Amino acid sequence: MSEETFIYLYNKLRPVMERQDTSFRKCVPLKKRVAIALWKLATGSEYRTVGHLFGVSITTVCRCVQEFTAAAETLLVPEQIRYPDQEKFEEMAAYIENRWGLPQCVGAIDGSHIPILAPQEYHCDYFNRKGWHSIVLQGVVDGKGLFWNVFAGLPGSLHDARVLRLSTLWELASRGNHFPAYTTGNIGGVNVAYYILGDSAYPLQNWLLKPFTDTGRLTVEQQIYNKKICRARVVVENAFGRLKGRWRCLMKRNDSDVTIVKSMILTCCALHNLCESHGEDYDDDWDAPAAAEPVVPVAQGVEEEGRDVREGLMRYFNC
Repeated sequence: MSEETFIYLYNKLRPVMERQDTSFRKCVPLKKRVAIALWKLATGSEYRTVGHLFGVSITTVCRCVQEFTAAAETLLVPEQIRYPDQEKFEEMAAYIENRWGLPQCVGAIDGSHIPILAPQEYHCDYFNRKGWHSIVLQGVVDGKGLFWNVFAGLPGSLHDARVLRLSTLWELASRGNHFPAYTTGNIGGVNVAYYILGDSAYPLQNWLLKPFTDTGRLTVEQQIYNKKICRARVVVENAFGRLKGRWRCLMKRNDSDVTIVKSMILTCCALHNLCESHGEDYDDDWDAPAAAEPVVPVAQGVEEEGRDVREGLMRYFNC
């Protein structure tokens, strides 16, 4: 994240996160608290390691992360993950049609498992088919890989189709209140409204298209359709890869409460949109493996470079 984007984020969250000194003690500077939270989300390091790096207690690190994610949910998430208006829908549809040749398509949907420690209550519900505990993140992205609808927090044992039916997206779209139904395009003599793309796990709807099931007897037209769908759907898979690659706390077992993990997920999705829209550099080496198993949070390599990093941080934050 560049300094320009950091300052933008700092000013955005300042009205909620700013604290005043008291006669008993001085508060941790706001820039430093934002940096602590970003470091935790970006590295997934243990609270102890982050506290040692920034020269604060474990409690302070925990409080900074919670305050940052709460402020981001209030101010940043509504700004960065917004329901598109009519003009935005037209823009998204035009972009996808120009790139993949799919008219009236406004995005793609998929789900991703975020690893957590087993909760004390109903822990079996969070045990997913991959063999570990998680909560599900459902995301809808546009052709540029920016999230415009997210839904997180349900147990990892639920199927993607079940998560969709429990989300607000399903409720609104089923009622015809989500996509502008009055805007239609003519495809092969058929009037088609806006729609999104999903994989075979999702139910077929007039606003959600999926590939034909490969029975070995698909026609040439059906095979071409499946190829076009799969090419376009890659955008949501890439978005999840870049999301987890930049905010690696989503790749490690999170030891926080489920409600806090949900807040961290939504915050990371908003930060993903912020960094992508601001043109922040992304190293392909950060990409999350497609089928990576979650790992226990460790700060490998942080201790070795801790001295240099800490000295630079202390000079920057004057602490």
